[in-house]
Amino acid sequence: MAELAGLDDPKTRAVNERHGDDHGVNLGKLRALAKRLKTQQELALGLWETGDSAARLLAMLICRPKAFGRDELDAMLRQARTPKVHDWLVNYVVKKSPHSEELRLAWFADPDPVVASAGWALTSERVRKKPDGLDLDGLLDIIEARMKDAPDRLQWAMNECLGHIGIEHAEHRARAIGIGERLEVLKDYPTPPNCTSPFAPVWINEMVSRRTPNP
Repeated sequence: MAELAGLDDPKTRAVNERHGDDHGVNLGKLRALAKRLKTQQELALGLWETGDSAARLLAMLICRPKAFGRDELDAMLRQARTPKVHDWLVNYVVKKSPHSEELRLAWFADPDPVVASAGWALTSERVRKKPDGLDLDGLLDIIEARMKDAPDRLQWAMNECLGHIGIEHAEHRARAIGIGERLEVLKDYPTPPNCTSPFAPVWINEMVSRRTPNP
């Protein structure tokens, strides 16, 4: 904890706070510290229990994802107060867990929009990697009906799922683009140069064009 405190940078903290995060540790330096520590599950548990965001991010880099129980991961997600901790928990831990599908289904239907956003993130992963058994038309129905008015983090996760359906599944592409055009979610999102807009029609077309060989 003393080492993490020594890495805290006020400028980094100020940037992170604009995105809802409350830590000031450069993530490159955090990854270097994790590389030195290597996998240490007990230390990871202790770091998580501090409630400190930088400590929790470090915990997820040195933990053993498959060592966590289903209820443990559910509790951790509900304790993950900030976007970065939430995202790293889903991407670095839950996606590698044997409980990921069970949690996907439970979180997808959760009334808490932040918890539900984790269910949508896991659904996007299945859209990309294991779509068999998913009702893609049904997902598009939900997105069409609810994404426009969803809270920010849930809206972002639903939009990500919409994009991946359009990118990965040609038979649903026209409908996915049409939904994006009608709802206009993230249409005006500020996008840096050389980055792709998260606005679904732009994102889908850009990613598909990169995969299409030039004639």
